Amino acid sequence: MEARELKKELDATLEARRELGPEYEAALVDSFVDKVDTQVRRRLAEERLAAARGGRGGAPAFEAGFGERFGFAVVTLVLAIPLSAIGAAQAGLEGLLVAWAGILGVNFVQARKGLPFRDRDRNR
Repeated sequence: MEARELKKELDATLEARRELGPEYEAALVDSFVDKVDTQVRRRLAEERLAAARGGRGGAPAFEAGFGERFGFAVVTLVLAIPLSAIGAAQAGLEGLLVAWAGILGVNFVQARKGLPFRDRDRNR
């Protein structure tokens, strides 16, 4: 439902409320909300279907943007400080290496997640 159609539907609901009176207000509002809900669900289903098919114009189903990748990297580096301290305190150098191997692994998976599928296959 386009914005114009939604406005027309709202105007019609308000006009019906004026004609029918406040005793029908709840039913009119419920009807309008159901129509909006149906449209939102339809739009979400279309977006999910497009994403499952590879997005619009053959784009990958998911492609992480720079901001998401940068934010993820910053968060993992911030978490690396306590993880390094815990690993080193509990198991010495081996614990530190295991902690950093996990950090690098998580970042590697996140970085690969943003690559288009054909690029992932080519890099294997």
